Amino acid sequence: MNDSSAKASPGTNAAQVASGVGGGILAGMKVLDLSRVVAGPLAGQTLADLGADVIKIERVGGGDDLRTLGPPWVTSPTDDLEQSTYFQTVNRGKRSLTLDFAHPDGAKILRGLVAEADIFIENFRTGTLARYGLGYDDLAKINPRLIYCSITGFGQTGPYSDRSGYDYLVQAMGGQMAVTGLPDGMTGAGPMRVGVPIADITAGNNAVIGILAAIIDREKTGKGQQIDISLFDSQVALLLNSLSAWLNAKAPLPRTGNDHPTAVPNGVFQVADGHILIATFNDREFARLAEVLGHPEWATDEKYARSRDRLANRKQLSKDMTEALSHHGKHHWMKVINGAKVSCGPINDMADIERDEQLAERDMFVTLHHDVMGDVRVVGSPLKFSATPVVYNSPPPLAGEHTESLLRERLTLTDEQIEDLRARNII
Repeated sequence: MNDSSAKASPGTNAAQVASGVGGGILAGMKVLDLSRVVAGPLAGQTLADLGADVIKIERVGGGDDLRTLGPPWVTSPTDDLEQSTYFQTVNRGKRSLTLDFAHPDGAKILRGLVAEADIFIENFRTGTLARYGLGYDDLAKINPRLIYCSITGFGQTGPYSDRSGYDYLVQAMGGQMAVTGLPDGMTGAGPMRVGVPIADITAGNNAVIGILAAIIDREKTGKGQQIDISLFDSQVALLLNSLSAWLNAKAPLPRTGNDHPTAVPNGVFQVADGHILIATFNDREFARLAEVLGHPEWATDEKYARSRDRLANRKQLSKDMTEALSHHGKHHWMKVINGAKVSCGPINDMADIERDEQLAERDMFVTLHHDVMGDVRVVGSPLKFSATPVVYNSPPPLAGEHTESLLRERLTLTDEQIEDLRARNII
């Protein structure tokens, strides 16, 4: 199969789009990505965006489970081949090699790849890879410079370390669902998950931070190390003041729905033709908001003048603001309120986001062409560099798309050796 290519969508900075492996801050870095689903693949994709050469190692006979987590699907224009749109979100810029590393000959191949790798990412349950002689201690003997990043639900140590952990579970155990949702007493109140896999995403980003730090340390010491990333740890670290308020004052912050727990006004407000979001965080911003709403007296009203006063009188202020906002529509208020240097914006859905001129200007939508799957649209990287822009080397691969070429390139295997491995379902 021919290598697929990347191309810019209208408005995309052509300097950010490359064909094949190369370019970027991490050019020359070799990554083995054994992870599945979201957290690990996201980390691998970010490294690919930064220019690393990422090999996605998948199971024989299907690959990453995320490929089949649909609908919706991306469907090949020439046949019935499908991949989930979910898979497309965290797997661009990688080459795919299918491998049964539970088989001794498969493990041997993986060790051969490790010998020249810089980074190894895995998210198997704690101890799984060690059973095959592929744990950190095993692979560090082959390649002492290897940076080995393990991403699990609960980490490599502790009483929960042998448990599996998915995003939804970790949102529950990590306190996110306790602080998300409508206030107690309202219809529909109760624990609620965040609408995106925030524990997975945060763990994936933390993995990248850890990997980049380990690269810097390796420049000093000449040695790699293992990085232990836990979804649970990552989720708890996200709680910020919700947890700090408890640790230091034993003051649980209640669920507040769309309102901010301490900054008022800060939430969704109804206007003549829909809803907008208004956010203020200090008395100066509130005074400017009161002025453009036609009520400058609010800035000196004892009920509203200070942040703590507005918090105590949140319901009355919300009622007063809703009445003032009812006389005009969204576009009027967004122009006027933003003009007063107060944060205000629409409640966008996916169609609104696709049309947003700011995102288009920032190259946040990229079209990547695959020889089989056709054009695939992906969300661009939020990382913007003045001198070394991110690169979009290739679209998300098919399972095993590059197996043969990689075995020839990295391990110099012959056609006969490759055919033997395939006949035995090792690749």
